[in-house]
Amino acid sequence: MVNGIIRIYSGSGRGKSPAALGRAVQTACRGGRAVVIQFLKNKGLSDSDFLKRMEPEIKVFRFEKSDAAFESLPPEKQEEEIINIRNGMSYARKVLNTGECDLLILDEVLGLVDNGIITLEELKSVLELKSEHTEIIMTGNTVSKLLNELADEVTTITSDIK
Repeated sequence: MVNGIIRIYSGSGRGKSPAALGRAVQTACRGGRAVVIQFLKNKGLSDSDFLKRMEPEIKVFRFEKSDAAFESLPPEKQEEEIINIRNGMSYARKVLNTGECDLLILDEVLGLVDNGIITLEELKSVLELKSEHTEIIMTGNTVSKLLNELADEVTTITSDIK
């Protein structure tokens, strides 16, 4: 099992989240545990009966309450969702502090930075909690130079479909 690595799957193409979930399945097949926290995914995968059957090896969490896109919400609903998202980030801290998993996936976390919901420094403080035995995967469309430097591996996924 590859441990202690920070990976980023970024870019404008489709497939970043499925690639991260594939790593979760690989981790589970090797006897490890994966925690997936989804952000800005509208309904996301948290209601999936299939994924519930993968527990306890793979656990998927979504802290946002609305099924609508964050950008389409009125300002007061966005503020409510920001609180929920911050709860998700707090949970990520807890997972890393307790060593609850071998792989932590922060799905679309880069979008939180892009939308000003969290700062790069806040995300960096979460990453600093990683033990040498925990892998972290972050997904999103764009990656900053600072996060690029913190990552051990950055994969850019583009789409050539016209």
